[in-house]
Amino acid sequence: MVRSPVFTEVRPEMWGVWGTTALTWGIPCSGTAVVVASCYTLDNDLLTTEQRQFYEDNGYLLIKNLVSDEDIERFRKEFTRICKREVKPPGIMIMKDESLKSQFGQSEKVVNKVQDFQEDEELFRYCTLPEVLKYVECFTGPNIMAMHTMLINKLPDSDKQTFLHPMHQDLHYFPFRPASRIVCAWTAMERAHQDNGCLVVQPGTHKTTLKPHGYPESKTNKLFHGLLDEDEKIPKVHLVMEKGDTVFFHPLLIHGSGINRTSGFRKSISCHFASSECHYIDVKNTTQEDLEKEMQEMVCKKYDATSVELKDIWNFRARLVQGERINL
Repeated sequence: MVRSPVFTEVRPEMWGVWGTTALTWGIPCSGTAVVVASCYTLDNDLLTTEQRQFYEDNGYLLIKNLVSDEDIERFRKEFTRICKREVKPPGIMIMKDESLKSQFGQSEKVVNKVQDFQEDEELFRYCTLPEVLKYVECFTGPNIMAMHTMLINKLPDSDKQTFLHPMHQDLHYFPFRPASRIVCAWTAMERAHQDNGCLVVQPGTHKTTLKPHGYPESKTNKLFHGLLDEDEKIPKVHLVMEKGDTVFFHPLLIHGSGINRTSGFRKSISCHFASSECHYIDVKNTTQEDLEKEMQEMVCKKYDATSVELKDIWNFRARLVQGERINL
């Protein structure tokens, strides 16, 4: 049974005050011999004590073989149809390397990412898979919104490093809080390893604050922001994943991905979920203000609008996938 969350902030520095009491948004967990000081997970009997503690300590959790080969192949086929313009879902953003278009035409060999596929029935199935949502609920609670969707097709890129994604925190992109009730589900659609640009994470950095982001010196892809001041001393872990493996991670976890040094394509599908009890914030006069302006300019240009609010952009993307829609 999932307990109704109480909005009590439990910070890591308070753990010593609470001693060995396990907390879920301020509610003591019961019936556990080994307790978890839980700022980032909820007590719903799915995760083991060890899994919860790992996420609390590291900010991510890898679940092996979660999504079936059949579902992944369906997502792959739909991605191909989108690349060929056989289907044109409303609101979808297609990012591609225009320099390859003359060589490969309208094909997946030029498309690096499709984003905002919430209106594509086939791809959006990923966000409603019961096997994914049961884990999402461990972090968000029962009322779940799908907020941001992506299918990444990392192109071969051994020279230009066009599709390297610098180390960043996803919360930089999100104008809603609290961060502890947001989680990303990221599924490998084929084996992801260091040679083809797997995810790279810095464990434990989800306990830090949101840091300033911007474009690297050699600006390439739109909205591929990175940390302006990266601490190279923090250890990095390359997440080697097999097809169907899924990693769940906190929006403050510092992560990125390297370049694809192979001749193939490294595909993944992901969604950022949030509790519908989260609320929007005003990002003006914060490190996110420049991003807000950039997103507003992009949307106004795409839809020939004169002005748009950041909240409205996210309301268009957001879809309820479980429970009730409360705030978001």
